[in-house]
Amino acid sequence: MSKTQIPTGGIADDAISEEHIDATVITGSTALDDVPALTDEFIFSDGGTLKRIDANFVMNTPAFYAYKTASTTFADNTTTQLVPTSVVQNDGTCYDTSNGRFTIPAGQDGHYFVYGSFRINNYDPNRCSAVFFVNGSEQNWSLHEHAPEGDLSSRRPVIHATGMMNLSATDYVDFRGHQASGSSDTVLNAVFGGFKIR
Repeated sequence: MSKTQIPTGGIADDAISEEHIDATVITGSTALDDVPALTDEFIFSDGGTLKRIDANFVMNTPAFYAYKTASTTFADNTTTQLVPTSVVQNDGTCYDTSNGRFTIPAGQDGHYFVYGSFRINNYDPNRCSAVFFVNGSEQNWSLHEHAPEGDLSSRRPVIHATGMMNLSATDYVDFRGHQASGSSDTVLNAVFGGFKIR
């Protein structure tokens, strides 16, 4: 490729177009062969101005998913926190297995989707529920009761809840269940997870 001397006064506006630029200038010569790190950067056009942004602003992180196979006893007419301790995913180290809290890290304010479920040994569809607490306060809108039909004497149905919430740094979410069957009951196979939507 021949070299051309830059004219005195510089290059005129719009003098360089796409046919003058090698694609590797934009696309890079090395492919990313793993999931982007949260500090990796993307280049995008903001109203015609090229800008860079960290991956954590466009990925669904922080995110976590944890489960618990050991049983938990729910006392009668008592809301009990479930603390899953086996972590499958914990991007951003936002979930604490010691207290069952999903805490929003600094700089990650936004909308989050959370979900949780558990199986209960003896099921009464009118007296069992799952709910999220934010900063220790119950979020009633997240309440969900799963009410299967038919004979439940030999079944251990799944009680679950989902919710979307606007959270700020240091806010924390935990997952709890409630039953009022008239006596204590056993809860099995609890799961709790969540991730940032935007």
